[in-house]
This record gives sequence, C-alpha cells and structure tokens, in this order.
Amino acid sequence: MLVAAQQAGPAEYALGHSDRELDRLNMQAHMFEPFTRQLFREAGLGSGMRVLDVGCGGGDVAFLAAELIGPTGTVVGVDRTPAAIIRATARAENKRISNVHFVEGDPTQMKFDEDFDALVGRLILMYYPDPVDALRKLLPHLRPGGIVVFQEIDASGCKSHPASPTYERCVDWITRAFHLTGAQSKTGLELHRTFQIAGLPAPTLRLDAAVGAGPDTPAYKMLPEIVRSLLPAMERLGIATAAEVEVESLGLRIRDEVVANNGIVISPSLIGAWAPHETAAIKRNCNPIHK
Repeated sequence: MLVAAQQAGPAEYALGHSDRELDRLNMQAHMFEPFTRQLFREAGLGSGMRVLDVGCGGGDVAFLAAELIGPTGTVVGVDRTPAAIIRATARAENKRISNVHFVEGDPTQMKFDEDFDALVGRLILMYYPDPVDALRKLLPHLRPGGIVVFQEIDASGCKSHPASPTYERCVDWITRAFHLTGAQSKTGLELHRTFQIAGLPAPTLRLDAAVGAGPDTPAYKMLPEIVRSLLPAMERLGIATAAEVEVESLGLRIRDEVVANNGIVISPSLIGAWAPHETAAIKRNCNPIHK
C-alpha cells in the first residue's frame, strides 16, 4: 500500500520517520515511478519549469520532476520532517543533481521568493484533514497559468484474487490505522471535487495500479513493511498486537497463500489529477460546488 495552518495542519504520520521507513518509501517510489512519470508528462511538466514538490519525503518525486524539467529548471522539495530533508539532500548530493533543493517546513504556511510554474505532490493531501483548505493555501505559490498536479490513493482498490486471508487482513489493518490517525485512504476519489471546490477548473484524471502474480511480486515485501512501520500505532489503537501480526514471517505467509491459489495482488489505485491555475477562479468569494 502506500503506501506527510495550525488550524488545519497535517494529520499524524503514523508510519514514522525511521531509516527503515524512508527505505520503504524509496521502494514504494520505485513501484509507482512509471505512473507518476506518465502523469507528469500528460500534465505538461517540461523544460525550464520551476516546480514545488509538496511533502517531498526522501526526494523521489522531486528527482523525477527534475529529470523532466531538465537542467534549466528548478525543483524545491518541502517536507515537515527533518529526517526526510536530510535523506533527500544527501541523495541529491550523491546523485550530483544540482537543480533540486530541499527545505524543511509545511508549504501551506510558507512564503517563497518566486512563484512556481507547477505545484506537484504524491500521497500528501491524504494527510491533511481538509485537503481543500490545504490546496487553497498552496495555490498562491503558483503563477497564473501554472499547473497543479496531485496523485493520491484509493485504498479500496487494494485486494487479492482469489482472496488471500492474510493479505486482506493486512489491508484492513493498514486502512484502519490510517483512518484512526487522521489520514484519508480514499483521497484520490475526491480529487475531482477537491480541485473545483478549491477554485480550480475540473481536472483531467487518470488511474493506475500495480498488479502482481507469482512468487517474486514486490507486494510480498511492501505490504509487511507498511505493517511494520504502522505496528506501534496499531498496538496503541488496539487494532492488532505484534503477536497477532508476526511481522517477520508476514511476507512469506502472504506469498505462500497467493501462490498456492495461483492468485494475483493489486496495489491501491493511484488517481492523478491536473488542472491549470486560473487567477479569476481563485479570487471568487463563493464557489457553487462548495454549497
């Protein structure tokens, strides 16, 4: 699975910020990279753009954007977590990428010296209790005519077929943990409405998901790592105990069940949305869709 306004700040990031969790995010980014690349291309990210990456984490989305905009463009990645900024900055130095810069903070509360040509984010609006409010606060960073591009999940698409009881149990644990910590697991389904209520035109949409079968599917490692990161929150919230989860053997048990049934596993759906910034729409005092 994926799988982060004092008055409307992001929800608790229940996955934590350990080195292992940051490694998991890199693994997840590798799985989702083709989908995000296609989304950015269709949305119009191109040479020379100045891009703001909201909730940059370890930097994977920022590095992808930097590749698409080329050496004449600039990406600024922002994240509230110091550990993520340290990891992203070190990776940029190791990759010798000079047109990406990382800054600690919440971009809904920040000011920047220059406007941006594109505002992007992957799996980030789900952590804001009011995604519309967050998007409205982000739009002033964007120049008129710039583009807004977000990619969010619909966890209801995550399943196995024929059903693997252990896989389905993991999905349930993860979904409940997100819900009880304030994250929203179906934000992708709301992007169409979220964009319009925030004052943007109706966005163009696309949907992607990873499908795997056989003994070497990445999901057998990905799902247990999400559960591992969430386990402290799951125990605290009474969702499941470490003894129930048996995280060290979880991936093998899922693999054995799926392979025994000659089955498949499907990741959460990734729904992408993009639209142009139109100053007139942002300045409206009232939007009929919000009523």
